[in-house]
Formats: sequence, structure tokens, C-alpha cells
Amino acid sequence: MSSARLFTATVHRREGEGSEKSSEKIIDLLKAEPGLPAREVAERLGISRRAVEKQIARMREEGRIRRISLARGGHPEVIE
Repeated sequence: MSSARLFTATVHRREGEGSEKSSEKIIDLLKAEPGLPAREVAERLGISRRAVEKQIARMREEGRIRRISLARGGHPEVIE
């Protein structure tokens, strides 16, 4: 009979610690290259594409960036 061992790991993060650094890096990249896709931003920063998309969505809600829509595709524009 095999017994499975279960455990719980808790990770404590300071409020906004990692995301704040990532968001500033994302802003810097988008200022330098406005049409850069989230996939490319993620690769350059070494984070997931989903993390980049979440950060962009959060910054859009905060009014820090806005989406520029074009006939084909679009890209975020830094406002601040």
C-alpha cells in the first residue's frame, strides 16, 4: 500500500513588489518600441505572455496606457 504525502507551501510576496518592477520594464519597452507584441515583451523580460497581458490590462485600467486600434491589429500606447 502506497501512502501519498501532501503538503502546502505558502509564498509571501510584498504588495506589488514583482509586478511593479515588471510594469515599469514593460512601459520602458513600449516607449522604445510601441508596436512590440506581448509575446516579444515576455521573451525579453523572461516572464510569461499572460503576465505581460495582465500587467497591460492593469495599466490600461489605471490610465497609464491606452490601446491604439488600427485597421489591422493595434498596440498599447504609453500615456504617462
